[in-house]
Amino acid sequence: MVFGFFKLKFFILEEVKQLVTDIKNGNIKPIYFLMGEEPYYIDKISNFIEENVLTEEEKGFNQVVLYGRDISIDDIVENTKRYPMMSERQVVIVKEAQDLSRTIEKLEAYANNPQLSTVLVINYKYKKIDKRKSLYKSINKVGLVFESKKLYENQVAEWIRRVLSSKDYTISPKAAQMLVEFLGTDLNKINNELDKLQIILPKGSQITPELIEENIGISKDFNNFELRKAIGERNIVKTHQIINYFSANPKDNPMVVTVSLLFGFFTQLLQFHGLSDKSPRNVASALKINPYFVNDYLVASRNFPMKKVSMVISVLREFDLKGKGVQSNAVPQGDLLKELMVRIFL
Repeated sequence: MVFGFFKLKFFILEEVKQLVTDIKNGNIKPIYFLMGEEPYYIDKISNFIEENVLTEEEKGFNQVVLYGRDISIDDIVENTKRYPMMSERQVVIVKEAQDLSRTIEKLEAYANNPQLSTVLVINYKYKKIDKRKSLYKSINKVGLVFESKKLYENQVAEWIRRVLSSKDYTISPKAAQMLVEFLGTDLNKINNELDKLQIILPKGSQITPELIEENIGISKDFNNFELRKAIGERNIVKTHQIINYFSANPKDNPMVVTVSLLFGFFTQLLQFHGLSDKSPRNVASALKINPYFVNDYLVASRNFPMKKVSMVISVLREFDLKGKGVQSNAVPQGDLLKELMVRIFL
């Protein structure tokens, strides 16, 4: 890695790999408590256990899937206390366990004395248990608590690169950024689109902006990434071409997303101006961006001095409110975007 920021954040990938390796090697815990804001890894781990711990013959009698909205903690314990039939172990998977958040602490009694022939998997999405409380400590003694943290937007492109690399594919920085700007930080959505591309592309292929445009429907020329670049270069003609495209396709290019991304860009540009060391390595580290994009900030800094950047940030705040209907008198979003561009280039 180029800088330590991603090493810490992508430790989760190594943690998942180790968990899978342990299960494959027969080192299986009696309890897996999977929690956190990012459902992608919770689903991946739970599905892996569901598909791999028992053979197909064993699953009929020894694997049960429960749903939090339909059961109580007592129901979970009752299922876990059963003995497996003609198998070394049974698997009990509780999906949507966050629906039991009010009573989840009652699981502590079972965690203190789990049935060792049962593998209990708790899918506790979008929430987490308090690590200071006894339930967390009890589970951690005998089982495994996995926290799936939401990635920040500036981490998702690197996540895409790593996922593809593990499957013998590569992706250009621009193509990765197009996916992030179009799909946001929803890893399940991004992974679904990557799966589609891998079906049609042989291993060893590089995913390019052209392939993204052709197969996913994201324009390689008229998107927020290209808009940001055109503004940074003060390319007024290209900027208005993109804005006209956005105006004609408002559902695919909501103003609130465009303003948010531009706000992030100019905020980073303000940081750039404040750096004493503007070497590519330091800029990439300080702004938490791919080194590939450092030159975009260098060019933009020449066209937008610090005082102008501060003014643009103020204008973006104003138009963020207008885009949400505050003091805009029902002005079409396309017209608001055009007015915004005029204000930015003043």
